[in-house]
Amino acid sequence: MDFKNTLISKLNDKTSLIGVVGMGYVGLPIALRFAEVGIKALGFDVDPVKIDKLNQKQSYIEHISAQKIAKMIEADLFSATGDFKRLADCDVVIIAVPTPLTDKKEPDLKYVVATAETIQKFIRPGQAISLESTTYPGTTKEHLLSRFERADMKVGENYFLIYSPEREDPGNPDFSIHQIPKVVGGITPSCQDVGEAIYGCILDRVVKVTSPEVAELTKVFENIFRCVNIALVNELKMLTDRMGIDVWEVIKASSTKPFGFMPFFPGPGLGGHCIPIDPYYLSWKAKEYDFSTRFIELAGEVNTSVPYWVVQKLSEALNKQKKCMNGSKIMLLGVAYKKNVDDMRESPALVLTKLLLKAGAEVCYHDPYIPVLPHTREFQLDMTSVPLTPENLTKMDAVLIVTDHDNVDYQLVVNHSALVVDTRNALDRLNEKSKNIVKA
Repeated sequence: MDFKNTLISKLNDKTSLIGVVGMGYVGLPIALRFAEVGIKALGFDVDPVKIDKLNQKQSYIEHISAQKIAKMIEADLFSATGDFKRLADCDVVIIAVPTPLTDKKEPDLKYVVATAETIQKFIRPGQAISLESTTYPGTTKEHLLSRFERADMKVGENYFLIYSPEREDPGNPDFSIHQIPKVVGGITPSCQDVGEAIYGCILDRVVKVTSPEVAELTKVFENIFRCVNIALVNELKMLTDRMGIDVWEVIKASSTKPFGFMPFFPGPGLGGHCIPIDPYYLSWKAKEYDFSTRFIELAGEVNTSVPYWVVQKLSEALNKQKKCMNGSKIMLLGVAYKKNVDDMRESPALVLTKLLLKAGAEVCYHDPYIPVLPHTREFQLDMTSVPLTPENLTKMDAVLIVTDHDNVDYQLVVNHSALVVDTRNALDRLNEKSKNIVKA
């Protein structure tokens, strides 16, 4: 049987079933995109709460509407399940599970491995498996190919294995999922052809590369590029603070150069699932080749130090008002890792809260997108968002702007706060020169 062309034909005539493992910020959008173009998608997750919400036509991700989910369910093009036996029914299985770090900042592939072991039980001839989780070069071969190969399963002949890194940017209105080019690397040329067919059904452009390793490194490199440049501008922020120069004005002026410059912006630390994590995946893998990624590791050190520097700046600003950090009431304004999203993954707000509590401060927060701080592996902070009112602001010794959401009344904040420490240049829009504003 010609498994490759049979699968490609099913994709082209929209009779295939796509299974997506992991209904998070990556998996849910890709599943819904297949459904949008008329290809049935089945979402898998180990979290029964997510499964129940999806099947009840509810959304738990800010930028994905419940109406969109409802439309796909009512058209019988999308549903969610925790029954992994149904993987056997799928023609394509896309893996979109987390790839965090261990406490020692080493790759933690337990979710990828657990998913691969589950797929191994149900894999059948004619299927394609695509890993989208960000990881180090070699993962697809080391952890998937090694598990799927058996006497009746030959990669590139009767099943197909692909790596195609996710490129999600939550909250970015300029790019819909279908507009973002997709890099695809297959184990064999036949796998490559199948990968192109899978993603060609839903995206405007597929970029083929010669191997999964190239695709794996492409994703890591994209985020290392951002990590290193953010570290550079964060270090520059700390230097210009000592020099009495506004780094934001420097960046704005530099951005007028029409060539050879790309603006990056400082902040309170790195956040999101990718940039704080991905560089360590490559640094760890590099040790296998007796190679030290000094530049990457230095960038990580600089970015890790930023929350500590912000707390120091806040403490100095309080001292100037003859106040001590110990016992001060501090409101964090915005706790999502970036503006206008409900995503808390690796948010610097978590580290800042931990540091402030350790220093003896009383901490609360306001974030219109995060009503309750979710528990993470490292942080279990039982906090809920407080209303942004004149009464609450006047009770604070300082407000620390961590995330510059657009739907916040910053004039209200300045008018009713004794001290505002701005890590995002959020108050620049007000053109305020008040003595109670400090940039950090």
